[in-house]
Amino acid sequence: MVNHARTASWLALAAATAVVLSGCAGGGTGGDPTDVNPEGEITPREISWLLSRPADGGVITAMQKIADEYAADHPGFALNLITTPDRPSYIQKYETLAAANKLPELFDTDATPFAQKLAEQGRMVDVDLLLDDLGLADDYREAALNYQRFDDGSLYMVPFEFQLEFFWYNRDLLAQAGVSVPATLDDFAPMCEALRAQGVTPIALDGADGWPLERYMAYYPFRQAGPEYVQELKTGEAKFSDAPGRAAADWLYGLGQAGCFQEGFSSTGYADAQAQFTSGKAAVYNIGTWELANLATDKLDAGVRDSVDYFTLPTLPGAVTADDEYVAPSGIGMAVNASTYDPLVRDFLAFALERYPAEVAASGALSPTTDAATEIPANATPLYTRAIEQAGEVGEELAMPWDTQLDPATNTRLQQELTLLVQGDITPDEFVSTMDAALTENVGD
Repeated sequence: MVNHARTASWLALAAATAVVLSGCAGGGTGGDPTDVNPEGEITPREISWLLSRPADGGVITAMQKIADEYAADHPGFALNLITTPDRPSYIQKYETLAAANKLPELFDTDATPFAQKLAEQGRMVDVDLLLDDLGLADDYREAALNYQRFDDGSLYMVPFEFQLEFFWYNRDLLAQAGVSVPATLDDFAPMCEALRAQGVTPIALDGADGWPLERYMAYYPFRQAGPEYVQELKTGEAKFSDAPGRAAADWLYGLGQAGCFQEGFSSTGYADAQAQFTSGKAAVYNIGTWELANLATDKLDAGVRDSVDYFTLPTLPGAVTADDEYVAPSGIGMAVNASTYDPLVRDFLAFALERYPAEVAASGALSPTTDAATEIPANATPLYTRAIEQAGEVGEELAMPWDTQLDPATNTRLQQELTLLVQGDITPDEFVSTMDAALTENVGD
């Protein structure tokens, strides 16, 4: 069914944003995605980057500093950062501009089916070739690049982050409940029941944003069937009612019945969920190393600081993925518009990508490359260093976040139905049936 109101708003957005971007695109090479070293003069001008990142975040801060340094030696150059941190709004803007052929020189995208269509149309520069040409390919973490790859192995996005997602937990609260760290995913429900009996919220969850609960949906299939399941799901080759999807639905329904998440989790936001854990009210919190500054430094409440630890994604009997394989995202990637790629864009990227790792590592974050050591903050706890060192021990297979894989309509419906499933408002049978219907309707749109 066509949502005419949404279509009208997208067209209006495209018209408005096109005015902003109309002066941003310079002369290109004719759109050859393999011509990564075009001939010609480097003529400084303003280029634009359409971003889905926090305006005060580490990526933008580092790249703006680097762009200013480049501009000092190239008068007339400027990097125009067009920032829309809200992901749904960003996706709407990005896809509308792409449809109107108005994307700027650089733009953020996940390795979605939509992005793959752009690549197949020759609209994105081949990043494998670009990094090879710049002499930087061997510097990048294999996991960081693999996260950006399409299912066919091709690479069209540059990573600017590398994160590890852990289950942070309060040792004292688990000990008081007489439970250990879950050895398998099936140990979660019994752990939750024991914690509930002690009056403790088992797991703090940001249910308002949708994607944190969707992470849980990805875990059981990843252990049971590997990353191929979601790859087949998004193309319609697999169904939610297939064994991996059904097992995940049963597991999540069980988590809900065991009271694993806080009351009212569906309306709890990011900051409030984190506060439940950091204040000692919740025993477990699933989040990535982008929160190290809040979870592994003296910013963490002294009352819980010495009790906090983490464990990685538990396994399953007969799992097809290894213990050291879990969610290790390199964030939303940056694509390079093939139609506006020219000697200036290449020269700026050569300058920026060489300097970026050291800049981001100096901020205390993990670099997507292996040649820049993270600077551990002076106020860090020992957990900070351990988490950073774990980045060198990540396996080959990645548990991909499903919100970066599925089409927007299926993804939105999935998040809605997962909330109902965990709340016990629908059964696993009803969940997989509804999601199979949504997948049939949306795949190929």
